[in-house]
Amino acid sequence: MKKIMLVFGTRPEAIKMCPLVNELKSRPDQFLVSVCVTGQHREMLDQVLNVFNVLPDYDLNIMKSGQTLFDVTCNVLSRLKQIIEEDEPDVVLVHGDTTTSFAAALACFYLHIPIGHVEAGLRTNDLQSPWPEEFNRQAVDLIADYYFAPTETSRQNLLSEGKDPSKIWVTGNTGIDALQTTIRNDYVNEELDWACGSRLILITAHRRENLGEPMHHMFKAIRRVMEEHPDTKAIYPIHMNPKVREAAHAELDGFDRLRIIEPLEVLDFHNFMNASHLILTDSGGIQEEAPGLGKPVLVMRDTTERPEGIVAGTLKLVGTEEEPIYAEFSRLLADESEYQKMSKASNPYGDGTASKQIADILAQHN
Repeated sequence: MKKIMLVFGTRPEAIKMCPLVNELKSRPDQFLVSVCVTGQHREMLDQVLNVFNVLPDYDLNIMKSGQTLFDVTCNVLSRLKQIIEEDEPDVVLVHGDTTTSFAAALACFYLHIPIGHVEAGLRTNDLQSPWPEEFNRQAVDLIADYYFAPTETSRQNLLSEGKDPSKIWVTGNTGIDALQTTIRNDYVNEELDWACGSRLILITAHRRENLGEPMHHMFKAIRRVMEEHPDTKAIYPIHMNPKVREAAHAELDGFDRLRIIEPLEVLDFHNFMNASHLILTDSGGIQEEAPGLGKPVLVMRDTTERPEGIVAGTLKLVGTEEEPIYAEFSRLLADESEYQKMSKASNPYGDGTASKQIADILAQHN
């Protein structure tokens, strides 16, 4: 029996790792599973754990007010050492590109514990964008032993860097698996009731590199377009970052067809996506999830590590300048054929079986 530890600490990680936790735990004859959360995000992390009924075996609870990347890295690295030494896992699984993932992988490398990287191989090849995520994922892939690439493009990225092809598997993305748990046909919410009868625009914006003028440009463009299309309403579950809130309120307050609300739990957010007409975001995971629901996505970033969505036609990269966002957003609202082309494009991120595939691989390989 193989001992597997999964380490994660943020809301996006939890959304993508909890389906894998539950798949591994459904095979008690093959795996002994333990879960360690760092608490890099706290309340948002706990909400996801509750939705998927995942109870951590270890909780580092590192989150503190005003924490920096130095704090997260040092605390995860130092506190995880004792836990790994006590648990003695055969493999530790980390996810994606967070500071938790980087620090956990480094701890395992120091302790000679094999590392499995879920969502391996994503690249922008610009260490400053997204920052620090691009560094984190490249660093994890430098020392990983199992590469679970979500797409063929991700696999090719790893091969081009000289990674061993026998250690790379294309599995799809576990975030698509999560939708099978969260999407509810009978879901109701008063905010969605408010938007009923209008084309609902869902907005998210939070990236560090977009703080300041880029975020003001984004919000100005969104407001301009919506003022020209009275059949639209927008909901923006706002990030906790005070700088994000300052920019949003400066540009969006006083517009009665756009509601700024507090962050949503994962079950709510996925169902808001399902009810939306289209999505404007600078998030990573939404670029994968929304196409699975047939929702076009305008990505308000200058780069994306998910080019498969652009090639497939489910995403458009619109940058952070006001005029390009205005033009593409306007086009999607006015051009029904363009909208249909994006909404019906095939999702390149998998069919919802990634967790099963990863579990099968772990069971078969030492």
